[in-house]
Amino acid sequence: MKRMILTGCLIVLASTAVTPACAEQVLVAVAANFIPPFRDVALKFERATGHTLRVASGSSGAFFAQIKNGAPFDIFLSADVERPKRLEEDGLGVKGSRFTYAIGRVVLWSPDPSLVKGAGTLNSERFTHLAIANPKTAPYGAAAMQAMQTLGVWEKLQPRIVMGENLGQTMGFVESGNAELGFVALSQVIDPKSTGTGGRWVVPADLHEPIKQDVILLAKGKDNPAAKALMEFMGGPQMKAIIARYGYELN
Repeated sequence: MKRMILTGCLIVLASTAVTPACAEQVLVAVAANFIPPFRDVALKFERATGHTLRVASGSSGAFFAQIKNGAPFDIFLSADVERPKRLEEDGLGVKGSRFTYAIGRVVLWSPDPSLVKGAGTLNSERFTHLAIANPKTAPYGAAAMQAMQTLGVWEKLQPRIVMGENLGQTMGFVESGNAELGFVALSQVIDPKSTGTGGRWVVPADLHEPIKQDVILLAKGKDNPAAKALMEFMGGPQMKAIIARYGYELN
């Protein structure tokens, strides 16, 4: 179990301005698309509360399966609504704690600023490989697939698609040159840690189902003061400002 939890983890240990005697640690499962803004969330939360965050990054589908199998997460930030809802219904999430913390936007991105020219890019012969996250486990991958289906290019592009396990790996495919372009989250492109601005096309929201992202307090975290404090923080004004800065929409 330890190996499973630590794989792909981002450990956040920020210096704190306040260190209460009751400081606790919270283990958070965060969908890969939300890692860029969550770095800011972690920094502000830890400084304000003195609590410590341990953050695992991955696909929502993989986290859902891990939680169902007993993974000891306190909070789950999914990239969809359905998985947190099912955990709540199954008694693995605290009833009434679930809410939509952000609405995501998917973007077609390439490090080459001349390659992306709107929807017409998908009919171009200038690229060999197109990266997307696995639609079965990653909601942003499902949104990308829906957009291509709406545009009538999904079947045509099948031979050129390179599929990542999650958005982090998908972004890596494009950054490394294994794919010339890919569908990723707008937050990943806005992230100042990105290797370059490149060219991008923000996919119109009417081409796919809304990417509503829910957070839920899990059963393991119901008695953890740090987990409760993080849930409260995520509904506050600082969280809303961070969400807007990274290109998400508010519910």
